[in-house]
Order: sequence, then C-alpha cells, then structure tokens
Amino acid sequence: MLEKLAKARYFSRVTGAVTRLISERGESNAVSMADDVINNYSKLAKDQHAKFFTFLFQKLNPDPIAVVSAAQNFSAEGNARNYIKLQRVVEPPRQELFRRLNRATNGTAALVGMRRDLLQVLDKQPELTAVDFDLHHLLSSWFNPGFLKMHRVDWKSPAEILEKLIQHEAVHAIDGWDDLRRRLQPDRRCFAFFHPQLPNEPLIFVEVALLPEIPAVITPLVDKKAETVHQTSNYKVAAFYSISNCEPGLRGVSMGNFLIKRVAEQLHAEFPGLKTFVTLSPIPGFIDWVASGADVGGEKSNVQLKPAIRSAREQALETLGLVKRSWTERLSAGWHPDDASEKEKSALLCLASIYLGLGSAGRNGNPVAKFHLGNGAKLHQINWSADLSRKGLRESGALMVNYLYDLSSVEENHERFTHGEIDYSRAVGRLMVP
Repeated sequence: MLEKLAKARYFSRVTGAVTRLISERGESNAVSMADDVINNYSKLAKDQHAKFFTFLFQKLNPDPIAVVSAAQNFSAEGNARNYIKLQRVVEPPRQELFRRLNRATNGTAALVGMRRDLLQVLDKQPELTAVDFDLHHLLSSWFNPGFLKMHRVDWKSPAEILEKLIQHEAVHAIDGWDDLRRRLQPDRRCFAFFHPQLPNEPLIFVEVALLPEIPAVITPLVDKKAETVHQTSNYKVAAFYSISNCEPGLRGVSMGNFLIKRVAEQLHAEFPGLKTFVTLSPIPGFIDWVASGADVGGEKSNVQLKPAIRSAREQALETLGLVKRSWTERLSAGWHPDDASEKEKSALLCLASIYLGLGSAGRNGNPVAKFHLGNGAKLHQINWSADLSRKGLRESGALMVNYLYDLSSVEENHERFTHGEIDYSRAVGRLMVP
C-alpha cells in the first residue's frame, strides 16, 4: 500500500512539474524547473513510463480548432504573418517542453534516456508514436553531424570509453581487454562520434582494418592473436568490419553514414596509399528470407524479375529444399559450407545476389545493405564461407558482403539508390544466373 502511494506521489510531482515548466513565461526559473521535471521523472517506476508519455500525448497536443483556423487563414492569404501563425499553432507544446528540458543540468542525456524508455512501450501503445515523432524531430536536430565531433579511440583513451566499446559492440563481440587491445593496434583504427553535451559517451563507432587486399573472411580481422602489421606501405585497403550504435535512445537518428565518410577521408589523408575503402558486412535475415520463399520487393508475383533470374531463383530454392528440411535442422545435423555441394553453393550465392542486388531498395530490403547502398556504396562482392560463427551460419549461411565506397561516386550512387537503382558489380550480376 505504501509503495502504491509513493508511486502515485511521484507521478503527481512529475506531471505538476511539467505543467509549471510549460506554463513558465520567463527564463529565470526555467532551468530549476526543468531540473525538477527530470529529477521527478527519474523516480518513476518502469511501469509508470507509459502513463507519463500518455499524459504528454493527451495534455500537450496542438489545439485542433486553432490549427484549422490558422490553416484556413493561410490558405486564403498566404502571407508571412499567416504562415508564422500556422507554424506556431501546429507545433505541439510537447516540443517546447522538450526544448526547455534540454536546458536542464544533463538535460540532453536525460532526454535521450526518456526516448529510450519511450521506445520500449511503443509496441503496446502505438498512439504514443506522436510523442516519439516530436522527440525524434528535436534529437535529429541536436545530434546533427554538424554538431558532432569525430575522435579516434585508441588504447590511451579513457577506460570509461573503452568499456563502452566492449559493451556496445553489436556485430563481432569483443572478448575482453586483450581482444579490444588487438582491435586498437597500429593496423587497426576505431573512430567514434561524440556530442559536446555527452563528452565521454561514444554515440556510434566504426572499426577499421588496414590491409593489403580486400578481405573475404572475417576471422583474421577479429582474431585477437592475429599478428600486427606495422609496415604502413602494406596498407592498401581500409576495411570497415563493424559499426555499432551505443545509444538506443537515438534509434533512427542518422549518424553512421556521415561517420563512414569522415573516417574514409581522414584515413586517406593519413595514408595516401589507401585507394580502396570497403566493408566486410553480415547479411542478417538472409536465411529467413530464403525460408519464406525469397520474395523480392514484397510482391509475390515478382513481375520485376527478368525471366532468367526468376527461373534461377526457383531452381535455387528447389536445390536448397528448405520446405522439406529447415535450415535449423541442417545446422543441427552439422551443415558446414566447406562440405556443401557445388549446386548448394551456387544456389545460396544466387539467392544472396538477388536478395541484395535487386531487393535492397525495397521496403523489406536488408537493413545493412540499405544502410551502405543508401550511403553511396557499391555491392562489390559476396563471399562464401566468410563468417563461421554460430550467428553467421544461422542468419546468412556464413556469407558476407563487401560494399565498396568509391569516394568519387558515392554521391551519384546515393542519388540512384533513392530512385530504386542499385549499383552492383559484374561479379555479383553473374551470380544471379549461374
């Protein structure tokens, strides 16, 4: 009973603090009021977060009558005065609340944390998407890459930052400090974006291997016992093998594309001999796509596929026969790419090339492919038996991809991708029709 009363008291305090802050006309007390909101919000129980965001949704919406009136006035006479009036009444009071909260002590970090909490309740309460839209809108401005600082992270970086790399590595887990030390040796690079208000919080980081040639297998890149190459004249290729977001509260806020481009430019300045910038990327969801019928573009008819490619796809599906024996059952029986038949290998490579080379621009395209191709990269090569980890075998049949970043054509490729065109190499094209 006492716990229930305490929870009700904290909720009443935070909603009261919100009302006072949004009603404040001057700025003299705004910071202390914002602090009050954040302090009281931090005392809410996890199961009260949805109730708090529902309060923001219900109480801080735009006035529909004022919006209609302002829209009619602007439609009748589209002058500056009516335009400004329309903008003011359309903007929800929530956005002003968030702006005022950002002035609080550690306000930026608190708002990122609030959005992290909000994202966890959206599935059950989709109407709160309106609140998320407002918060995402402001965070996208405040975390614009123009405000972010890119720094190299090395072994001399603060331990607090290094610990976060271990914690947030999302592609190839870092197995303790020895593993991290190897990833920060002279033939490796790690760069991260930081925000001025969060100086010791890497927001997103990318790991790079400096190599003599384009890599086709991930193991040598993440082997903590791999020999370090000190001879810089051997650095011909920069391979981006992992990019990880550190803050769930910034989901959907674009930063990674800008980070990769800045890293490529900085590495080229440091090592003029570097001519090739590629990734070695996983294909999450590929096997699930194959198992569900290898539909391209979300249309079962696949009318956009040329007859020869459609035929090759059907033949590949028949060869794999996942309807009769699932991929999980194959793995449980000890399936390994080195033991696969040539027909099975050809089938998987054919389907991967169609999935990435023709389906990536669609709504259901592979997220990793959409990220790199949308940044202006080229689908360069699909590699067999490249990732033998349990996750790699389960999600992509051990396949991995090289996306090529040609700095002279990334803008053109980006523009083409926005119109549904995917730039892929002849080698990838040949895989589509074995």
